[in-house]
Amino acid sequence: MTTTKKLSIVIFLLFFRIGFSQNITTDRPDQTESSVTVGKNNFQIESGVLFEKSDDNRMNSIFNPSMLLRYGISKGIELRFVSQYESTKLALEGRDISYSGLNDLEIGAKVQLYKKEEVTTEIAFLSHIILPSANSNLTTEKVGVINKLAISHAISNRVGLGYNIGYDYVSNQSSLTYSLALGISFSERLSFYTEPYGSWGESNTFESNFNTGFTYLVNKNFQLDASYGVGINNDMQYVSMGFSWKIPSFLIKNKL
Repeated sequence: MTTTKKLSIVIFLLFFRIGFSQNITTDRPDQTESSVTVGKNNFQIESGVLFEKSDDNRMNSIFNPSMLLRYGISKGIELRFVSQYESTKLALEGRDISYSGLNDLEIGAKVQLYKKEEVTTEIAFLSHIILPSANSNLTTEKVGVINKLAISHAISNRVGLGYNIGYDYVSNQSSLTYSLALGISFSERLSFYTEPYGSWGESNTFESNFNTGFTYLVNKNFQLDASYGVGINNDMQYVSMGFSWKIPSFLIKNKL
């Protein structure tokens, strides 16, 4: 994809935005993690399928399913578990290589640092530990960490802004990450978002991407989503579809 085509897509995506005022608050489909936890004793499943191609179609991957599990151990703290199954085909000169399996598992937590009724800004911090549990083609081989500071601002009842600043250490390589999600809710059920995101790694390597998508609130605890992303200074495209399901008072018996 040429630079001109990529910039055209970016300009088109700027017209779409997402709102953050839905009953269920999710960490998908955008790259920006929310500044909200799921709440005490609540369990949330966020899952989907993602199709990605890069390097002039020489590398094609399917992540199905990609799953984030969240459980609130208190009002402002949640435990997190990430797992995804990857199938990748790599086209080389004279031959193709295919491999599949579970990626390295991630376990972590999100802590809400700041939230007040009269203030429209919320802040949270999340951290994941990457466990080298996958096979040789998919593993990072060493324990890694993902850290993000998540901040959000409610600009109005329908418009919201969220952004992350992060530090990752994976495969003995450190990088700074960023994302900025801006959006609007067009109705009580339908919302759009637009988001630049990327990373700055060692040796001054900088990667910039852009994505957009929508969410549809089926009911207060169940949401559908779809998204599309494109690389700005790298050859990457993806499309993703998924759902999020919140189960209130998980494993808590109702008192008679």
